[in-house]
Amino acid sequence: MSRSGDDPSLRASPQMPLALRFPPDQRLETWVAPPPGAAALVRAAARGQRGDWLYLTGPAGTGKTHVLLAACAEAEAAGRRAAYLPLAVARGRLAHALAALEGHDLLALDGIEAIAGQREDEVALFDAHNRARAAGTTVLYAARDIPEALGLTLPDLRSRLGQCVRIPLAPLDEAGRREVLRQRAQRRGLVLEEAALDWLLRRVERDLGSLTALLDRLDRASLAAQRRITVPFLRQTLGL
Repeated sequence: MSRSGDDPSLRASPQMPLALRFPPDQRLETWVAPPPGAAALVRAAARGQRGDWLYLTGPAGTGKTHVLLAACAEAEAAGRRAAYLPLAVARGRLAHALAALEGHDLLALDGIEAIAGQREDEVALFDAHNRARAAGTTVLYAARDIPEALGLTLPDLRSRLGQCVRIPLAPLDEAGRREVLRQRAQRRGLVLEEAALDWLLRRVERDLGSLTALLDRLDRASLAAQRRITVPFLRQTLGL
């Protein structure tokens, strides 16, 4: 479960250690350039220190999944039970998936746009929202747009989501992408020279998922070749 595309909610059991349940790259401490006050708000919600439910919004690659997984890790570090669910994998059977998560202290529900227009799934999410409120569960949502622009057909669901505290996320600038690459390389024991960083930043995608996948690829290639990550090595490995 060390890759950003892994799905901890589907593959992890309550007995698994935290390090396996939520990838170490995804922590609030490694959230690069969060909006002012956002990290403290997410941390307080994850730890159950305030009753706000949060709604992260922003285009793909802005770190929404990172924050949700980081919140789950933060909650479990505080002794709370947390679960992460990407709604795309539960499309068409969301009622069953959400029922299986009842009893958790924190739910992180990612990609609401995946069920927009699917009335049964929308009803299931609306019902789960109400049950979570009654049970005192904290819910964090993430979507590519605000509730009013998602194409949801259930007005009551739009209304409920609209009551959450919104945290808008934007794509990282070059300094932010540089910091993500540097941090994640260090945690893998990789040494990225400044020249190699400059070369990569001129050629790679901006989103966090692409950056993480790229480092995983470079990590494997570097180990296999027993070589440092230099510009010639990058040219050879990436074919760019």
